[in-house]
Amino acid sequence: MSQNRYFGTDGFRGEAGAVVTAELAYKIGRVLGWYYSRRSDGKSRAVIGKDTRLSSYMLEYSLASGLTSSGCDAYILHVTTTPSVSYVTRCDSFDCGIMVSASHNPYYDNGIKLLNDRGEKMDGEVISLIESYLDGDLTPFGGEDIPFARGRDIGRTVDYISGRNRYIGHLISLSTCSYKGLRIGLDGANGSAFNIARNVFDALGAKTFVIGDSPDGTNINENIGSTHIEALKRLVLENSLDAGFAFDGDADRCIAVDEQGNVITGDEILYVSAGYLKRMNALAGDKIVCTTLSNGGLVKSLKKLGITSEICAVGDKAVCDAMSASGAVLGGERSGHIVYSKYETTGDGLVTSIMLMEAVVEMKCPLSRLLAGYKALPQISLNVPVVDKTAAMKGVAELAEKLERELSLRIITRPSGTERVVRIMAEGESEENCALACKILSSKILENSN
Repeated sequence: MSQNRYFGTDGFRGEAGAVVTAELAYKIGRVLGWYYSRRSDGKSRAVIGKDTRLSSYMLEYSLASGLTSSGCDAYILHVTTTPSVSYVTRCDSFDCGIMVSASHNPYYDNGIKLLNDRGEKMDGEVISLIESYLDGDLTPFGGEDIPFARGRDIGRTVDYISGRNRYIGHLISLSTCSYKGLRIGLDGANGSAFNIARNVFDALGAKTFVIGDSPDGTNINENIGSTHIEALKRLVLENSLDAGFAFDGDADRCIAVDEQGNVITGDEILYVSAGYLKRMNALAGDKIVCTTLSNGGLVKSLKKLGITSEICAVGDKAVCDAMSASGAVLGGERSGHIVYSKYETTGDGLVTSIMLMEAVVEMKCPLSRLLAGYKALPQISLNVPVVDKTAAMKGVAELAEKLERELSLRIITRPSGTERVVRIMAEGESEENCALACKILSSKILENSN
């Protein structure tokens, strides 16, 4: 049994009802309830959040049933963000946190993200236990099935909307400025942030213009949100807004738009945030963490500001681990996962939007001007849909190395950990060469898939 058969880089994810089923969610809850109940003096406690997908309710109830049947109390946050589950887990001393979401995937997919008591991604030991149980391997459990709790040992479910409200209060408290007089666009992706984002920015005094705030269970991420930034660009330009912020389905990432309609990716957000924190003497060691997919121009632009960049593998867990090891207080990915370790142990799109607005207000200039010293290298990213990711990658790494040498590029090819696609990134001084490399590599991947 492979440890990664079910859980990938960002939880257990796939088509709801086919891959991510109510039965498997129940079994995951059973293992978690059993594991933490054996380590708790009293009853163990888990907190559960979900996004707005039609299937999220089914999976939430299945997880709660599994937890309570194994003797763990399940606290229900209802529709909320992944970062809020992390925050509540950590601050309210829960044994673990669970988020039902497939992030930026379409509505028919769903996923289960697991967090430890520190609000970080679940430890490998627990994931291995769950994987074994899902495969029917009872060896780690003494060869017997997990016992059901009885009598007073049976867990209960608790409505915990107060935890979500406390998280909203936490977000509001992060700002040291009033946003009165500022016009802010918000795109909730018809997902977890559809109502929370408005509440936060209204409380901070901004005049808000909101789209993606009408979830119906099937429209999450549909032509909206951080992966479809055109909708927010139109909102900002048509209403002459000062800035706009788009979130993904579970709001752990943020992509921004400045007052001129320019898209601000995670790389630009890191540049603005690093420069701002350095000016405020709050950038420990004058360094940040970014990933191999970050634009090379970010590293060069930050160097001119006296800021160094530590490069790590792709994934917010890799970013958090590198930040912890190096002592950096800021890190993130081009996709918009940004971590401010002073406030969170994971990426939080809403924290990111507040930190950008703090920089705008404190520096007394528009968002576009905060990027005046940033120069990106030509970079093209491409997702190639495939059926078998392993087969699709045959010979791709060797071809990529050859193209790097011949076209003077930096190329990264990798199978996605969350979707059935192979991702290609090509970067260099020539945009034409980047496009050529992506074309050649995508043809190879598609050839392998046929």
